[in-house]
Amino acid sequence: MAAQMQWFMANPAVTHMGLLLSADTAAYAGHLKQARDLNRQAVDSAIQADSRENASLWWDEAALREAAFGNPTQAREDAAAALKLTPDSEGVGIESALADAMAGDTATAESLAADLNKRFSSDTRMQSLWLPAIQAQIALDRHNPVSAIADLQNLQPPIQYGEIAWAANISSLYPNYIRGEAYLAAGQGAQASADFQAILDHPGIVWNSWTGALAHLGLARANALEARTSTGTDSDAARSRALAAYEDFLTLWKNADPDIPVYREAREEYAKLMQA
Repeated sequence: MAAQMQWFMANPAVTHMGLLLSADTAAYAGHLKQARDLNRQAVDSAIQADSRENASLWWDEAALREAAFGNPTQAREDAAAALKLTPDSEGVGIESALADAMAGDTATAESLAADLNKRFSSDTRMQSLWLPAIQAQIALDRHNPVSAIADLQNLQPPIQYGEIAWAANISSLYPNYIRGEAYLAAGQGAQASADFQAILDHPGIVWNSWTGALAHLGLARANALEARTSTGTDSDAARSRALAAYEDFLTLWKNADPDIPVYREAREEYAKLMQA
């Protein structure tokens, strides 16, 4: 990484991409404060390189990360900053809508989704992937996981593994992550496991996205749910899988910033499962 960053820093036109990738890597290990600093440098560098759309997208990357980690206020602020820079960008509209939906701002997410639907009515990925994901997250915000699952019922290969054209990495598999969360909320542990496992099974496209880190936690929660809703040896096996997945996540985040909400939740859940 250090060698690659030397190359990025020596090439001002793409320095912002290297900084953004470094921010993602820091966040992947739970170093959120460091990720924030690198992300702001990436935004500033993109603006200096006259790449305002990329600057907006990097704000959105931060917004999605903050929402997933449990900081909705910061997520909404970052998404608003992204939209202010380039309000007409397709990628910015999508990621801002997702971030706002994850942060609980359903009104803004719905407004952005309606605009995207109108402007990109014939875009296959928009109609088959992104709008269903946004709508599913909005349904989750409204405590309607059944509707969220229905919104993503057609999520399947090959489109679910398609490249995100405007991102620094290839694909974060956001729709799989959202559907996994929906299955958790609906009490369907086995189905949730499948979606989180799909993220873990595709590191070659997920790269260092936060979804790749939090998928370990999602898998742990899915198996813990199966342990609670099963009996006998099935319950014991699910509990063992849950403990292993929690341990994978907590090992990955062994030096994480201690005040990250999702990290505190994971530690508390693991302690309770150990005592059960």
